[in-house]
Amino acid sequence: MKNTIALAAFAALTAFSTAQAEETVATTKADPARAQQLVTTVCAACHGADGNSTSPTYPKLAGQGAEYITKQLTNFKSGDRKNPIMYGIVTSNNLTPADMKDLGQYFASQTEKPGMAKDKELVEAGAKIFKGGNAASGVPACQACHGPAGAGIPVQFPRLASQHKDYIYAQLNAFRLGERANDGGKMMRTIAAKMTDQEMKAAAEYISGLH
Repeated sequence: MKNTIALAAFAALTAFSTAQAEETVATTKADPARAQQLVTTVCAACHGADGNSTSPTYPKLAGQGAEYITKQLTNFKSGDRKNPIMYGIVTSNNLTPADMKDLGQYFASQTEKPGMAKDKELVEAGAKIFKGGNAASGVPACQACHGPAGAGIPVQFPRLASQHKDYIYAQLNAFRLGERANDGGKMMRTIAAKMTDQEMKAAAEYISGLH
């Protein structure tokens, strides 16, 4: 009986401590100096010092919603979003919730460099998907959640404008295959499952040129 009571007390104390720590992180102001150090040592090699990655494999983070970035880092660490590279980075560097919040705020404060779409036919097809979706297959308009300029809705939906087309396509395909599953309510998995490969490429091309 005594062991049971002790275990219950320990569990309650642990839960309280965890909740208290999370509350502290949520109310603590981001530390720009600390974030700059983390960016230089951890993030810059792939995403650039200002969040404008030059490789189409790695997403641009500049101008992205702070909460969205923090959530993705948290999901990488927990395994809710599968990515061996990012999992290794967040775990080997032992990024804390406060670190992730700092990084989110840092990249959100950076200015994204505008992208440029190159394939005119894909842009035209992508514009139709982005603005009006595909009623026949049940694909909703991308702008319904991400905004007409792709700026996103902070906290809920990420910024897409000027993102690398290769990265956008890769994520849409990952949602379609179920390889990425950290979308609330399976929203993106449901949408991507209804999109053709060509629609994904077209939407990605159009998005890459949004400013």
